[in-house]
Amino acid sequence: MTMTVGAAAQAAGVSAKAVRLWESKGLLPPAERTEVGYRVFTDDDLDVLRFIRQAKTLGLTLPEIKNIIDLQRDGAAPCGRVTELLDTHIAEIDRTLADLRQLRRSLASARHVARDSQRRGEHAVICRIIENHTGHDSPTAHGRGEE
Repeated sequence: MTMTVGAAAQAAGVSAKAVRLWESKGLLPPAERTEVGYRVFTDDDLDVLRFIRQAKTLGLTLPEIKNIIDLQRDGAAPCGRVTELLDTHIAEIDRTLADLRQLRRSLASARHVARDSQRRGEHAVICRIIENHTGHDSPTAHGRGEE
């Protein structure tokens, strides 16, 4: 059975725009086209579209998904690569969570110091919360980018 981009997108649970993007990035195999140039999608294409949708729900990027699909198309078993990618994403999430916990501690500390300063009647130029914050425990102080 063959179908248009709209029908394929609907069947796969994605937008037609996503299908066109994924096709332009090489995630879908070269396809047959009608005489007027419309791509014809097959059941195999639907399987790939569904795979891409599912991979994205795991946080994989389009280049990572393409790498996995290319390995499979080249005859390799891509599950080892998927495991590596997931491990990398888990480590990134763990780092982000640690950074967020540290940022939360920093914010709570700044708020506490500001309250103490206010109770002591200390003067603030603009806002004592920021002025009294030392910045030693903020993510920016640990090499994160500044805006």
